Amino acid sequence: MKIVLATTTFVLATSGIAAFQLPAVNTKRAAVSPLNVLSEDVETKATESPNGPVGMRDQTKPRHTPKSFATKCATLYHPHRGAERGLAPPVYFGSTFTLDDAAHGARLHEKREAPYTDEDGFVYSRWGAPTNEAAAMQIAALEGVDEGTGKCLLFNSGMSAITSSLMAVLKAGDHAIYPYCTYGGTLEFMKEFMMDWGVDVTFVDASGPDGPENYRKAFRENTKVVYTETPANPTCRLTDLAGVARAVDDHYGPAVDMVGSDVTERTRPWIMVDGTFATPYHQRVLDIPGVDVAIQSATKYLGGHSDILAGSVTSRSEPFLHACSKVQKLITVPLNPMDSFLLARGLRTLDVRMQRHGENAIKVARMLEAHPMVAEVYYPGLDSHPDRNLADQVFSSGRDVDAEDDEWKQTYGGMISFVTVGEDDDALRRARNVCERLEVVNLAVSLGGVESLVEHPASMTHGMIPREQRLAGGLHDGLIRLSVGLERAKDLVEDLKNALDLCDEDGCAVE
Repeated sequence: MKIVLATTTFVLATSGIAAFQLPAVNTKRAAVSPLNVLSEDVETKATESPNGPVGMRDQTKPRHTPKSFATKCATLYHPHRGAERGLAPPVYFGSTFTLDDAAHGARLHEKREAPYTDEDGFVYSRWGAPTNEAAAMQIAALEGVDEGTGKCLLFNSGMSAITSSLMAVLKAGDHAIYPYCTYGGTLEFMKEFMMDWGVDVTFVDASGPDGPENYRKAFRENTKVVYTETPANPTCRLTDLAGVARAVDDHYGPAVDMVGSDVTERTRPWIMVDGTFATPYHQRVLDIPGVDVAIQSATKYLGGHSDILAGSVTSRSEPFLHACSKVQKLITVPLNPMDSFLLARGLRTLDVRMQRHGENAIKVARMLEAHPMVAEVYYPGLDSHPDRNLADQVFSSGRDVDAEDDEWKQTYGGMISFVTVGEDDDALRRARNVCERLEVVNLAVSLGGVESLVEHPASMTHGMIPREQRLAGGLHDGLIRLSVGLERAKDLVEDLKNALDLCDEDGCAVE
């Protein structure tokens, strides 16, 4: 097995191997130069994995050792064999990959677009790259599709993941159904682009027990996407995904996707779920029969450290994965190698981070619920949450099927929304004052990092949405979104209490 880093061909370990770690290979060691030139009598044998051969193709053709200074400067030097055994995963920055011959290049260019490479290896990083693929395979495993046909694509932002999924299946004349309350960027894309491209959109109240019926009432013959976001951003309302899937099946019939078919051949709408607030730690939506696509803004909890932009799209549908791969190849862009590495590193601590987020959040939520300057608190772990009956179904808390009761602790995520008392401008003023008086909690957009973040949607992330539509989606003037971090819970409780106690003192004026 010849391992060559940077811009040479490389076939990455497939599922069944944790993260990026490659298996030991059965190879007769031969002397190699710093250029990794193999002698012609080297035997190269790839190990077998459940998904096929793992390792490099046999490339025994010796390379010329450079003699001139200029050629030595331009030549790619690689480590000796054994580099693949490093416990920490490498980062492959190469944009292009060497080929065996012209026929090899022709095969790679003729292949049907897909998330992962095969035994022929990589050709160009816009079409797939080792570090990106390894991180994608780990997210696929977390989403529950590490076996079978399920695969994951990684993008350079959560919005890139969302828009690529939609562009993969929607065209002029199609119809899509969206919840009133969803991420502001998603709504902006639908209104500023998809509608201009000729896609008709219906907005519904997707939350609570009436959500599936509200979707059903919006079904049309040309409906191609049923989009959900649960828990919803920023209200933390929940959608009955199983109910939505049953409603779609009852109306359109079950999904039938043939490998090699085109997404336009399908008559049943694609059910897409943005599960960023819950993550696969709590909610593995592809385990729900009828759900087609799982979307994550990996910038948030999956990365977990507020230092990357990333998004993931996971599905079991080969036609969808092909269409989404083509969008990524031609329009959007895969996640770059360095951010893929950082994302994979963040994934390793997702389990323990999510538990701490949830443990802190319930303590903060209980304080908020008791504070006189707070009118409402939306946290799925509170009995007062309007969708409390769905919460235990949604939030699995990393629980495995065979887990014993003493092996896990029920939590409900790290996202809280609460509303300050008052109406209209009074509520708006108080909410902004609270956000600006916090000292431990940071005033910043985004969420899911180790540090606590707070934002005021009405004047920040959802400011582009008309007030009437914002209110219809449950985004009150005084609503504050809080991403509870990993700080000491007592420090967070005291900080928020102090800010609420002072929210009626002079602060920012309502414009």
